[in-house]
Amino acid sequence: MRAAVLGKPVSHSRSPAIHTAGYAAAGLRDWSYTAIECGEQDLAPLVAGLTPDWAGLSLTMPLKEVALTVAAMVDPFAAAIGAANTLVRRAYGWHAYNTDAPGMVRALLEAGVARTPRLAVLGGGGTARAALAAAASLAADVTLYTRRLSAFDELLPVASALDVSLEHAPWDALPSCTSYPVVISTVPKGAADSLAVADWSGRPVVFDAIYEPWPTPLAAAASDAGCAIVSGLDLLLWQAVDQFELFTSTKAPVAAMRAALRPA
Repeated sequence: MRAAVLGKPVSHSRSPAIHTAGYAAAGLRDWSYTAIECGEQDLAPLVAGLTPDWAGLSLTMPLKEVALTVAAMVDPFAAAIGAANTLVRRAYGWHAYNTDAPGMVRALLEAGVARTPRLAVLGGGGTARAALAAAASLAADVTLYTRRLSAFDELLPVASALDVSLEHAPWDALPSCTSYPVVISTVPKGAADSLAVADWSGRPVVFDAIYEPWPTPLAAAASDAGCAIVSGLDLLLWQAVDQFELFTSTKAPVAAMRAALRPA
């Protein structure tokens, strides 16, 4: 059986190491997991041409939204978020799921976050959609910091579908995010570097979805101030755990999969 991570670029992905370690630990000797470079226009023909030995696909940028259009069925949670990071072959065709959001929740739970009244989300892209879903699970209201008001407007229907209260804050007000109990940064590397000189004395839990390079200036400053830090590697692990179980119908060997990330 075969699985792979698709995206563009994808050569940096740690997913093959995680899943391959999981297969070995679970005794799935006839399973393999690779990485395939794939853009948005290439996804539909690629998926249509896969042979029956393909069990599942992990999807990274820029494929998470277009993935919904190639699926025969979409999980209601992924539909509400408007993005899928997982395609699983079923008898009726490909089924789209989103494991980013539950992965984010599990990573935050490990950091000691159970419920929180409010959290700050930086950025308005695909990972921000997962952050809104995580907020729904944590019963939290969200303040969204974006450079463009249009990015906030695009996420309003997502927040409504998830029953999450969403407010906007301009990017020049970014230092105010440190007053929230939980801060989730979903922006590309360098975009939140200004927070390296922010006041982190309130010690929020800080989730920076980047994992390379690490630590980011944001994560380093917050860590030095005593904040609990969650990295993109934590999210990568937990979303992969759910994918592993969807692909294989086998309990994921979490310890072995986590160990595969240690070199990173």
